[in-house]
Amino acid sequence: MNITLLLVGKTEEEYLKEGITIFENRLKHYINFKTIVIPSLKNTKNIPVDEQKNKEAEEMLKHFSKAEFIVLLDEKGKEFRSTDFSSFFQKQMNTGIKNLMFVVGGPFGFSNKIYEKASMKLSLSQMTFSHQMIRLLFTEQLYRAFTILKNEPYHNE
Repeated sequence: MNITLLLVGKTEEEYLKEGITIFENRLKHYINFKTIVIPSLKNTKNIPVDEQKNKEAEEMLKHFSKAEFIVLLDEKGKEFRSTDFSSFFQKQMNTGIKNLMFVVGGPFGFSNKIYEKASMKLSLSQMTFSHQMIRLLFTEQLYRAFTILKNEPYHNE
C-alpha cells in the first residue's frame, strides 16, 4: 500500500520537523509513505477566506487523481482509538486499496470542492491543534497503527 500525506505549507518548527522525520523513517519498514507539500498562499490579508480555501483546493485537486481513497484530517471527522485506526488500515489493504491519501488543509480548513471528493473525514482528537502539529501527531499514529498490525511492542494496551 502507498500512503500519501498531502499538506498545505511547509512545516516551520524544527522540533516538529525532527519528530516527523523520526516517524517517516520508521514507517519505511512497513509501507511506502510520502509527503506532498503544496505551497502556502502569499499575501492573504486581503483575500477572503473562501477564496483562500478555493485556491488551495485547486492545488490539492491536482494530486487527487492518484488516490483511490481520500481521507481529510478534519475536526468534524470520525475518531478512532489507535487499535481501531490499525484495523482501518487492515480493512483498506484487504479491499485492495493501493493508494491511500490523507490531507491536512490550511489554517481555514477545506473548501466544499475538497469535501465533495473525500472518501471520509478523520479527526485525531476533539481538541484543536495547529495544522503544523497535526503532521507530527498523524505520522506517529500511522507508525503506531502499523506496529499494532505487526504485533510489535510499541503500543501498550
